[in-house]
Amino acid sequence: MKTIILSLLFTCTMCNSFAQTETATYKTVADKFEQHYNYENFDSIFSMFDVVMQKALPLEKTIEFLTGLKAHAGKIKKKQFIKFANGTVAVYKTNFEQTLLALNISLDKSSKINGLFINQYVDDSQPKLLRNTTKLILPFKDEWTVFWGGDTKELNYHVSTPAQKNAFDIIITDAKGSSYKTDGKTNEDYYAFGKELIAPCDGEIVLVVDGVKDNVPGQMNSFNVGGNMVIIKTANNEYLVFCHFKHQSIKVKEGQKIKQGDLLGLCGNTGNSSEAHLHFHIQNIEDLNTATGAKCYFEKIFVNGQVKQDYSPVKNDKIKN
Repeated sequence: MKTIILSLLFTCTMCNSFAQTETATYKTVADKFEQHYNYENFDSIFSMFDVVMQKALPLEKTIEFLTGLKAHAGKIKKKQFIKFANGTVAVYKTNFEQTLLALNISLDKSSKINGLFINQYVDDSQPKLLRNTTKLILPFKDEWTVFWGGDTKELNYHVSTPAQKNAFDIIITDAKGSSYKTDGKTNEDYYAFGKELIAPCDGEIVLVVDGVKDNVPGQMNSFNVGGNMVIIKTANNEYLVFCHFKHQSIKVKEGQKIKQGDLLGLCGNTGNSSEAHLHFHIQNIEDLNTATGAKCYFEKIFVNGQVKQDYSPVKNDKIKN
């Protein structure tokens, strides 16, 4: 599962101190930005930049950035001023059609934008979670292969997304390293498709999304990013997220208490997925849009044939309970 985070060059040339209330000037500029953005008047947004911003980010690049943002996030539906950060940076909690982001705007003395940054919105009041303390088993039987996992971009493309920064994408491969049996043109050709996914620990089911149809391999559903999903809340307030279940295969319901090893559903190819696989990660709260990811360690597993304790898998590891 992938979430797109987009950012514009940030150039702040002022460091004056502001009270933590929105000023009339900032409100006017932020409202104009929203209006121009929603109506795709990107050249008008460019005209709101100061000279330094315009030189650093020419009109063509500004249009390219805002077009990409609109394609992935949609229109702005609502924004709320939160605070001033680093002196003159107004932070707005911004609800786009498809995601929640932070819109950060800085102005110079002439009310021109001299800093603009758009990233994942993180609520400072959220509970902090660095890693799981709940003892976990792997959420599947047999041996699977970690396709994405680790702490660097080379090992794990999820690292740039706050909620998914420690996520795993896990598949099943054969002796040749292939994830499918013949030509990979059908879901049934993939080793992981239809395999049972199980609960790594005791907990409560707090979210179930079912009914999303499986993709044709190679074609992704970017509207329902997670596809069919399950979220488990542990006794230690950790939220375990499972994505891309097979269409109508989920066996649990919201509010249900489960035990370690219970069947959750079957692995599928739904959502932002190009082939049958399991996306799994841990986060600090239930809300996928505002959560922060935590590193996941499994209590005792086989890794490339050797027993590892309290281990967090990385790309290319072959793992098994």
